[in-house]
Amino acid sequence: MARNKKDRLIQMAPHFSGFNPQGVQSKPGSEVSINFEEYEALNLCDYELLNQAEAAKLMNISRPTFTRIYESVRRKIAKAFIEGSSILFEAGNSSVSDWLKCNDCQITFTVLDNSDKCCPVCKSNVITKN
Repeated sequence: MARNKKDRLIQMAPHFSGFNPQGVQSKPGSEVSINFEEYEALNLCDYELLNQAEAAKLMNISRPTFTRIYESVRRKIAKAFIEGSSILFEAGNSSVSDWLKCNDCQITFTVLDNSDKCCPVCKSNVITKN
């Protein structure tokens, strides 16, 4: 029996629900799903330029686990880019503090100061403090 996955700490979930390629009609069902821990791994390594050990520590996971998450998101982005597929975000195994939770799709997220308080994935306004 496999053990339960430990929640990964993320600092900030995306404040948008995904990306669509320009100039291509994507087929329904061809979307690539990226979960919040994969988004966070990409953010920490490629945007904030942390090394994998530092990023793993921030996410409260081991460095080998971080490497698997990071490689997974890079493969998914490459697939979406090459095939012209949309990218959608989903919650995954992530945990955050003092954020909002969508009562409809059960994801946890933050919002920018000037933005509306609605779910970035399903656009619901039925949210509570986490």
